[in-house]
Amino acid sequence: MGKAFCVALAKENWTIGICDISEDKLQQTAQEINQLGGKAMAFGLDVSDEDNYKEVADKFLAATNGIDLLINNAGVGDGTVFEDYSLNNWKWMVGVNQMGVIYGCHFFVPVMKKQRAGQIINIASAAAFSSAATMSPYNVTKAAVLSLSETLYAEITRNNVNISVVMPTFFRTNIVQHAKGNPEEIETGKLLLATSGLEAEKVADYILKKAGNKRFYIILPKRAKLIYMLKRISPQFFLWLNTWIYANRDMLKQNLKKKYERLEGKHK
Repeated sequence: MGKAFCVALAKENWTIGICDISEDKLQQTAQEINQLGGKAMAFGLDVSDEDNYKEVADKFLAATNGIDLLINNAGVGDGTVFEDYSLNNWKWMVGVNQMGVIYGCHFFVPVMKKQRAGQIINIASAAAFSSAATMSPYNVTKAAVLSLSETLYAEITRNNVNISVVMPTFFRTNIVQHAKGNPEEIETGKLLLATSGLEAEKVADYILKKAGNKRFYIILPKRAKLIYMLKRISPQFFLWLNTWIYANRDMLKQNLKKKYERLEGKHK
């Protein structure tokens, strides 16, 4: 997803500060950005590390003297029932998904307010409102991103700083590559990603377009919008539906496997 944003912006000749924990991926993406017409500034960054984030933010601002667009995109996905997820894993998830976004906003919001210009895109998830079973750490951290974004909207828009919060369902990314939870739940997550039919490139283009039009809630695809409306219209039925899905998760997983096999058969 992060690379998809970089490619889209590079084609418009942006100067892009790219961050990752993988040095190899950083250099590969930086090279692609430069080839597409952008200018890449690559930084090794663990977004859960406050000191590391401050160092990177200071270096970027010193080199550019400002920031037009902040995309808080780094995230990890994981899943298991609540009691089986260790507190150490909780700290890891909160550090990346929640504190990473908080640090990004902390270091760049004052700059944007001072320059009276800027756009923030916080990548949350439909998990912020769907609260599916076996996903409590992910749900909690993404709900935090939604709440933070709503709070900031009231505080910064009068300073001519725009903010958007993105809440997609599953699409094809590497979000579960570092997962630490139950192997069966991780497999289900991978199946949901593989069968989504949504590619990161199309999602990135859609997000940039909507954020450019000052859309605050960016929810996609249509299925995510339906889930959002269902919870607002009938919250009690929504809770029953989540409970039914959890009770029937084995049957639903088998259906997912069949869907994946059909899609793989078409691609051969």
